[in-house]
Amino acid sequence: MSQLQPSVTASGMKLKHESLWSKAFTKFTHDKIGMLSLAVVLVYLAIAILVWLGVIGQNWDQMMTSGYQGPSAAHWFGTNINGQDIFERAIYSTKVAFEVGISVALGATILGALMGAMMGYFTNNIIDELIQWIMNCLDCIPYFLLVAAIAFALPNSPYSMHIAMITTFWTGTARVIRAEIIKLKSMEFTEAARALGVPTYKIIFKHLLPNTSHILLVDMTLLFISAIKSEVILSFLGIGIKNGVSWGIMLATAGTEVTGGHFCNFFAASGMLFVLVLAFNMFSDSLQDALDPRKVS
Repeated sequence: MSQLQPSVTASGMKLKHESLWSKAFTKFTHDKIGMLSLAVVLVYLAIAILVWLGVIGQNWDQMMTSGYQGPSAAHWFGTNINGQDIFERAIYSTKVAFEVGISVALGATILGALMGAMMGYFTNNIIDELIQWIMNCLDCIPYFLLVAAIAFALPNSPYSMHIAMITTFWTGTARVIRAEIIKLKSMEFTEAARALGVPTYKIIFKHLLPNTSHILLVDMTLLFISAIKSEVILSFLGIGIKNGVSWGIMLATAGTEVTGGHFCNFFAASGMLFVLVLAFNMFSDSLQDALDPRKVS
């Protein structure tokens, strides 16, 4: 009978967890702003997938004309100083943005979740203190200096910028998950698992981390936005995307074109960036509101 109670408690926790997701889904689908922003994000995602498949945006580096041209039926956003189609370049940059956003968001979230879970479960232990020391050291290094250092250390790697972002971004996720794990490990279902002799790694990965999934999902959307904005800034400064094109590179090129009265490159890159970041911010806010346990319980 003493072994039955922990099982019931864990089952109840599981049912409550499933109820949280079902209520959150219902609330989100009734959020008009959230659904509208999700639709915009899905349009951008569809564009990125079509570029990945080679259906559109494949002529971004071809010289179509001898120089500047205004918008026309052949070139919707005109051409830049090199005669390259601005619309093709802006469309191709959508794929680059999603590649950076998804890879950095996944990498930083997974690393932050693992480190945060270790710190939270082994609070005030050598493991907790060591990871916190590493995090404090990383936070002391200026972000752009860290990116430049990693890019210098990996000169031929196309993923040096991704590695630098993941190295920097995971610390915020780790702190949030650490606090949540500290709260969860003192609850009845964790005590029941310990009483039944469940191994520590199973308690962390099977019982504790799954109950932080709603936090990780919201955090991942925020990291996606941060990664895209960081890539644009880094590419604008010349230490981001190397062998390709992105909105940051387009904005860097537009800096010289605007002075000559050519604004198409600037409006195309900044416009697509603004709409995606705004839509994703609105989507993230709606998702966070829907997953808030205080509002869906």
